[in-house]
Amino acid sequence: MFIRRQVIVLSLLLALAGMALFSYKAFELGLPLKENTDSRVWTVEARLGFVGTGGPAKAQMRLPQQPPGLGILNENFISRGFGLSTQEYDNRERLAFWSLRRARGPQAVYYRLSVFKEAVDASRAQTPAFPPIPKLEEPYSTALEDLVSDARERSADIASFTSEMLRHINNPTQEENVQLFLGADNSTIAKAKVTQTLLAGARIPTRIANGMELRDEPHVATIRPWLEVHNGQRWLSFDVESGVQFEADRHLVWFYGDKDFVSVSGGRNVETEIFLRKEMIDSIAVAEQRAINVGSHAVEFSLFSLPIRTQAVYGVLLMIPIGALVMVLMRNVIGVPTFGTFTPILVALAFRETQLLYGIILFSFVVALGLLVRFYFEKLRLLLVPRLAAVLTVVVLLLVGISIMSNRLDLETGLSVALFPMVILTMVIERMSIVWEERGSGAAMSEGFGSLVVATMAYLVMSIDQLQYLLFAFPELLLIVLGLCLLLGRYTGFRASELIRFRSFGDSKA
Repeated sequence: MFIRRQVIVLSLLLALAGMALFSYKAFELGLPLKENTDSRVWTVEARLGFVGTGGPAKAQMRLPQQPPGLGILNENFISRGFGLSTQEYDNRERLAFWSLRRARGPQAVYYRLSVFKEAVDASRAQTPAFPPIPKLEEPYSTALEDLVSDARERSADIASFTSEMLRHINNPTQEENVQLFLGADNSTIAKAKVTQTLLAGARIPTRIANGMELRDEPHVATIRPWLEVHNGQRWLSFDVESGVQFEADRHLVWFYGDKDFVSVSGGRNVETEIFLRKEMIDSIAVAEQRAINVGSHAVEFSLFSLPIRTQAVYGVLLMIPIGALVMVLMRNVIGVPTFGTFTPILVALAFRETQLLYGIILFSFVVALGLLVRFYFEKLRLLLVPRLAAVLTVVVLLLVGISIMSNRLDLETGLSVALFPMVILTMVIERMSIVWEERGSGAAMSEGFGSLVVATMAYLVMSIDQLQYLLFAFPELLLIVLGLCLLLGRYTGFRASELIRFRSFGDSKA
């Protein structure tokens, strides 16, 4: 009883471990469940150009820092002749600095970034602290109180409060209180900063995001600011000019704040250009980069890191346990008799090259001829080992003969008969002849037919492309196969064939 429980617990632990690792790689790292699955990747190229005045020149560009909802696949800097350095500030701001001792004439530096959609946006789930109420002098303090009070009266929640406040800011007639804050600056960034101040009067967390929409078609993009407001649960995005709330799921946040995107010293005629295009990239590459981003080593030890030739070998080897599981089910649960334990699996592997129908025909033909020769050798009263060597030689000669005849008849399928495991064929012939002599032709034919049935079933299961890919991408699934084999190893009940065989006994007893 103790051993039985131990096997059950061990099997469950193996299955749980396999499922846990499989779920982590599939749903957390995003390793695709289907082969040749592509992921959408957006590549953004920013060009900073200016005209050097002949002296030292410095250029600065703000860079994306962990953009919400997106992962960075790769990024490149193209700046021939320039010195380059990047700096991060408080893990919130990242800048690139280019420098050149003597910059004369047109100059240009490039920054290229590829991003992909993350399944989970952890950054947007972070709750910020409530901002302090701004301490303003009169008449700004009274104006802020009036605007906040009016927006509060006309709103029901933080989203409608923000929309009402933006409506005040963008009122064409511009109220006196709004004009007091805006002054002569009606730019979008100025409106966003004023809205931030007014919302801080209601202690609503806000931030100014700068970025672009990720469209599917290639286009020239521009970095525009929008306002993000936290409602206690998540960040809400608002268009500053229209006051309309929108979902920023398909937006790339380049940076936060109200500072300039680029700045250049020692140059004039500064201009920036951003081009964006969408690409379809293998999901496995995206999953590998996602694993790097989260510090996971799960993908580093995957079979995809092996050389291509080795990958092909393991693509076959990983299916052998599946064939063995089929073998266990057919023998221990259904009760199909076979020659040997692994013979059907090896024959099934040979079927992968010969195809099923031709494989069965060739296998039956070689075994039948070999069996005839084996019966003749029996009359010669040979010792066991020399007899096996003689049968093996005959099998090889048969394979050679079939291959030559197939080549003469332009039958390419016949050439693949050489892929049959010769030693296994020899042992099948020897075992079949012994069973024939000891238990009769019926038992020998039954086990021979059973071996072909099991080999066929194993071939059909092992040929499922989706199963092959899953085992290659998630080899931990073999832990589940191992658990099933252990459970079946403790199965002592009736086989299906035995239930059919003794059915009449049960009927008579009833």
